[in-house]
Amino acid sequence: MPTIETDEHKALRSAVAALGKRHGRAYDREALWSEAAKLGYLGVNLPEAYGGGGGGISELSIVLEELGAAGCPLLMLVVSPAICGTVIARFGTDAQKQHWLPALADGTRLMAFGITEPDAGSNSHRITTTARKDGDDWILTGRKVFISGVDLADATLVVGRTEDARTGRLKPCLFIVPRDAPGFTRRPIDMELAAAEKQFELTLDDVRLPADALVGDEDAGLLQLFAGLNPERIMTAAFAIGMGRHALAKAVEYARDRQVWNTPIGAHQAIAHPLAQAHIDLELARLMMQKAAALYDAGDDTGAGEAANMAKYAAGEACVKAVDQAVHTLGGNGLTREFGLASLITASRVARIAPVSREMILNYVSHQTLGLPKSY
Repeated sequence: MPTIETDEHKALRSAVAALGKRHGRAYDREALWSEAAKLGYLGVNLPEAYGGGGGGISELSIVLEELGAAGCPLLMLVVSPAICGTVIARFGTDAQKQHWLPALADGTRLMAFGITEPDAGSNSHRITTTARKDGDDWILTGRKVFISGVDLADATLVVGRTEDARTGRLKPCLFIVPRDAPGFTRRPIDMELAAAEKQFELTLDDVRLPADALVGDEDAGLLQLFAGLNPERIMTAAFAIGMGRHALAKAVEYARDRQVWNTPIGAHQAIAHPLAQAHIDLELARLMMQKAAALYDAGDDTGAGEAANMAKYAAGEACVKAVDQAVHTLGGNGLTREFGLASLITASRVARIAPVSREMILNYVSHQTLGLPKSY
């Protein structure tokens, strides 16, 4: 497996970095999304037959990382093309692919992803949103929480559970729910997190959907679900690495120029060494992210699952440390609007918490990789 990027990847990284630099920290989300779409970056991971770039999560993670490093991350890249686009491309019907993939690739449509529930937390087996058959239709009932960008999305890919006729047990299934579906309502969650994309609580009150709202095989269960969750973890890692790089770059520039006595503060090891450590941690996290993306793009879902969780863990930790050290390097200036770092203190925590907490990743590694018994 190559650990050095191809010339194509380097060219993509350079081009996206230039786009991010043009927009900068004070970016307009809609304008950036539109320009990224025109340049083909939004659908770089989607099949060429449906207007995409024919690449994979490796390429899309580069796009998100570089935009984050420029201070203008697009959170919906994690959701719309990475999760929803991937699931539809792998498991959708021809009609679903024709309807959604070209529009997701060119940015004219967005899709949100609804899995998290108030009482389920990280336990997907406790999801209570249920789908039952009514003739040829499906009826969805339940609640979702902390769902990003629902106000921007044309539809939400909702994770529900259906009853297995053979066993009576509930199994996960994926449904496309249009934003204007009767009984489908949203309520914004009042967050202190400053982000262009808002968070919502969703209510599905007997939402009636046609048979073709179901994505993939009703009996495939977790296979289809994790086809979306692994890219989500990889893209969250890219989001975190980009944010950490942005904060670190601000701190390095400040430490290089700021003089209190007769030399820049960056000459002092107490300042320089923590910044160097932050850089090392971010680079190591990127290597694991690249491994996870390469495994996923190669079709190794099992290997990608382990690597994606590790990448998300490593990137979240590296991001928080980089942001904290950047703020500390600037001192009081690190808390001013002028330097734009203070808001990252809250934002960086997201990579530790979502879409899965670092503690659940440690649980995964301890019993899936190390073979230790479960505690739950």
